[in-house]
Amino acid sequence: MLNMDINFTRIIALVISAIFVNNFVLARFLGLCPFVGVSQKLDVAVGMGISMTFVVTMSSIITWPIYHYILVPYNLEYLNIISFILIIACFVQLVEIFVRKFNPILYKALGIYLPLITCNCAVLFVTLLNAQNNLNFIESIIHGFSAGVGFALALILMTSIRERLETADIPKAFRGVPIVFIIAGLMSLAFLGFSGLIVE
Repeated sequence: MLNMDINFTRIIALVISAIFVNNFVLARFLGLCPFVGVSQKLDVAVGMGISMTFVVTMSSIITWPIYHYILVPYNLEYLNIISFILIIACFVQLVEIFVRKFNPILYKALGIYLPLITCNCAVLFVTLLNAQNNLNFIESIIHGFSAGVGFALALILMTSIRERLETADIPKAFRGVPIVFIIAGLMSLAFLGFSGLIVE
């Protein structure tokens, strides 16, 4: 039966955890490929953040009933990774078709990183975490959406910093990818401060 019980304290804890405390890029180091590759222009980063949030939210909505009403009752839990990846791939295709039709410039700017959402470990991890933590349907949706928002926030912050670095006097040895990883490390340390929040 669909569990619709809502515990608002738990919901707030899920949101804060997914966006700040356990940010999938800066705390769990998942989805680093688009994080580094797309964080050069703000409009592209926003587009990628919205696309990622849509995919992870919709995947959370669809994978929950499949896991609880098909895989668990028939003892097919071992198929969760395969089935979840298929669902994620479907939503990525929808996003790709939509972006290609309505914003060709963004589609070209995202390049290979848009279809790479299909195999993005962060999206798969969120859906698997929803199942592993036995979140109910509403909690799974909120957790998925919050994880997408956390990814978008990290991506937009990184892009904003990288745009300012274009006019900075950076030593030659640190230009390009090295400075990106240094910034990511500092951002990760900053987000680590949120782990002091105790929400029960």
